[in-house]
Amino acid sequence: MPAAATWGLLAAWAVHDLEELVAIPGWSRRARPRLRRELPWVPERVWDRLDVSPSHNAAAIGLMGAVVAAAAADGARTGGRSGFYQTVLLGFGVHAVVHVAQSAATRGYTPGAVTAPLVVAPFSLWAWSRLRAAGVPAARGGGPAAIAALPAALGAVHGLAALLTRGRRGKE
Repeated sequence: MPAAATWGLLAAWAVHDLEELVAIPGWSRRARPRLRRELPWVPERVWDRLDVSPSHNAAAIGLMGAVVAAAAADGARTGGRSGFYQTVLLGFGVHAVVHVAQSAATRGYTPGAVTAPLVVAPFSLWAWSRLRAAGVPAARGGGPAAIAALPAALGAVHGLAALLTRGRRGKE
């Protein structure tokens, strides 16, 4: 099992999340008025959560980076057999589809939409092909676990980021 298929998860994630780190703060302020007009059925509380501070954004990305780094390390340690690694890899790939769907739904750019089809999806597909070529079996229950873990992980890192950056929102 090539190390690029396990540690590459962290590298691909870093490239993708660098786009999000740079794009999210300005994008959310610029896009919110247009999206409110075009998507009037979306509850007001959703729009309020869209505009996160740069410190919250950076904290959430850093926390998710710790999860991805732990998964990559576990994947490298187990030759890709780790259920944790495989779950994060699958969630990362599904994440690409979410970004493309968001851009389609909003009929425009959303943060992460450039690297999702150019980095995230190709890396995920390549890593899965390396796992298969190495004879690594898919972890039990990986698909449903990854689909459930993605929103849970995103909620957890954003919740923790909110706690870590509490009181900074008006200061940025």
